[in-house]
Amino acid sequence: MQKLFPIFVPFLMLVIVVSGLYFFILKDKGKGALQITSTPKSAVYIDRKLIGQTPFCKCDVSDMLPSGEYTIRLVPLVSDEVTQEAGLSPFEQKIKINKSVLTVVDRTFGKGASSEGSIITLTPTNEKKSSQILLLSMPEKAETLLDSKSVGATPLFLQNITSSDHELQFKKDEYNQKTLRIKTVSGYKLEAIVFLGVSGETQVKATPLATPSATPTNTPSMVTILETPTGYLNVRSGNSVTESKITVVYPGNTFEFVSEKDGWFEVKLEDGKTGWIISDYAERK
Repeated sequence: MQKLFPIFVPFLMLVIVVSGLYFFILKDKGKGALQITSTPKSAVYIDRKLIGQTPFCKCDVSDMLPSGEYTIRLVPLVSDEVTQEAGLSPFEQKIKINKSVLTVVDRTFGKGASSEGSIITLTPTNEKKSSQILLLSMPEKAETLLDSKSVGATPLFLQNITSSDHELQFKKDEYNQKTLRIKTVSGYKLEAIVFLGVSGETQVKATPLATPSATPTNTPSMVTILETPTGYLNVRSGNSVTESKITVVYPGNTFEFVSEKDGWFEVKLEDGKTGWIISDYAERK
């Protein structure tokens, strides 16, 4: 037994070290990085919890996020105070964090519908020798150019892309052109969601000029969004939860009332279009 003891101790230590490394690897398995930038600076919420301000990066190995879906909310700030910038609406969106890759969120806030931005992430695929690109835009049907060559209109799924640096351009009538510079990686699908901002000229044209009139006009009714369990309220294309979602609005936002039907308000949005919201979370004045 005494002869076995010197051999047994080093072996036991080796087992402990290997087990410790295995535990450490498993513990960090499935984490990914998140980087968020914005103009102007904004407060960053993840799953309704305030966690910092832009520029924001969970990029250190010890600070990365477990893979999965998260809801981020960016609230534009006045200086460094957690106070919403006047006239700029918060941005809220679900994002996906994948293992060992970086998800990048960028947002440029503007008044009305002029805000723009992008969300880019990578997802592993079975095609180990080439790359794929999935492109979505809001609104859809944006003409897309890859390295100055037209590849169609969004939504788009591109295969057999060379692993390299590329440039994407998105164009749509009445919207500002947007350019993204990306880097594709073999064995991964790059997913990009692009938010296009309405051009300034379009917003000016959509706003009628005030003209003197001797005829009195009625002040339109307004609808104010109330607090909701989620912190936002979906706007749909019709008065039903089965209708497509146009956008989201937030408590405190006010819109012009258009009509009412079956427990839904039709309101005029900032871009001049109309949408429907559930009246339970809104007040008409």
